[in-house]
Amino acid sequence: MLFLTRLFGVTGSDSERDLAAEKAIIEEIVERVLLLQANSAAQQRRPLGRGTHVKGTTARAKFEVFDVDAGRDAVLGARLAKGIFAKPGVYPAIVRFGNADPKINSDFKADVRSLSFSVDLTRDGTVAPDTSITRQDFSLQNATTLPINDAPAFLAIMKLLTASNPAAGLWSLPSKDKLRVLRTLALVQVQAHQKIKPYQQLRYWSNVPFRHGPNDVVKQSATPLSDNPARPLERSNPNALQDELTRHLKEDGKMSGFDFGLQFLDADRMTYWGQRRDASFWTENASLEWKETEAPFHTVGRLTLLASSQLAKDAAESAYFDVTGPLFMCQLPWPKVKRRQLLRRKLLLPPTMVGT
Repeated sequence: MLFLTRLFGVTGSDSERDLAAEKAIIEEIVERVLLLQANSAAQQRRPLGRGTHVKGTTARAKFEVFDVDAGRDAVLGARLAKGIFAKPGVYPAIVRFGNADPKINSDFKADVRSLSFSVDLTRDGTVAPDTSITRQDFSLQNATTLPINDAPAFLAIMKLLTASNPAAGLWSLPSKDKLRVLRTLALVQVQAHQKIKPYQQLRYWSNVPFRHGPNDVVKQSATPLSDNPARPLERSNPNALQDELTRHLKEDGKMSGFDFGLQFLDADRMTYWGQRRDASFWTENASLEWKETEAPFHTVGRLTLLASSQLAKDAAESAYFDVTGPLFMCQLPWPKVKRRQLLRRKLLLPPTMVGT
């Protein structure tokens, strides 16, 4: 099947990538993201907002790191116990739930939802004694993969999104870029047309992998607790998701929580159309899912919202989440994945800030 998906931009190995051209590709992507950001604000006659995920709600939370050795095989426990997960602890956090679109739309418009959070590591000064790291950030969406497979696909879709005439913009692309765009749009449609549920009852994934310690690579997921409280969404309310989360923070006696898990890249077990591939195949193709039946998630912590903690507008606008590193060994992207993470960060910027 790889021979067919190659036509749509999936790469089988590093030899198929034009690494020399990626710096210029990234620079053009940044320019087009900024243009998309400006166009979205102008079309809605509003000030500049984030490049994407512009509509959201920010609150305070706590992040509890579990004892990852408890009840586990010693080898697995040692693999999990890296970075912030090396020892148990409870840390303050800032969390933002949002919609992916670069425009401020009704919450009932088909879209992908996001959960980003920043963990404050300065509680006792012992998490990273040999570094100046004071925080660790995570960015997740309610989809298992990033539909934009790599830098060339990212640039192709940005050319379409910033074209004054989308049909003409698509027609002007080279044939391979047309196929990349069509594949990306198809994946986006599948991800965006999920059942609309309150933010606190959705599951979220990191989409792309990160380095975990010196040897391992992981993806991350935040799974809602089964008893997270929420009321039915009012379809007549275009801000139903934001308003329901605000209500939850103000009124409910029990605050929502998410179990945080790590999924190891296990190239010896993971398959693509029944075939095993090397590790770089799984890190370089962002749009390919790591099946949980082949690589399960391991719960290592819990994110819990704090009651009555929604941030005021100014504080919420200044909050950012930067997953490009170097934040800490556990969160530093796998070197070849870092190119995609740099691009992803550019999409999620407040207008004058570096970060999500």
